[in-house]
Amino acid sequence: MFVLFCPHCGEKREEEEFGYGGEAFIPRPSKPETLDDDAWGDYLFMRKNPKGWHWEMWSHNTGCRKFFVVKRNTATNAIAGSWTLSDGRKAYDAEGGAT
Repeated sequence: MFVLFCPHCGEKREEEEFGYGGEAFIPRPSKPETLDDDAWGDYLFMRKNPKGWHWEMWSHNTGCRKFFVVKRNTATNAIAGSWTLSDGRKAYDAEGGAT
């Protein structure tokens, strides 16, 4: 179990109040109609599964119900930070994308 900070509510709460929203910042294909079935399937279903730092989307299901971004270490559950989607994108880009 771990504690997450919701940047919208400004409060730390236990993990049970939140819902995992998957990997953050997955680039959408610029022309999805040109993709073949394999490439479209990869976009829809293939996700990273790193051991270490990972950018994730979470929603505060029992609170404000808004999505936000968390950088979490998947091996230790250490949290580097929580951001709104726009602020998280800036932090993600500042460190060069996925790390």
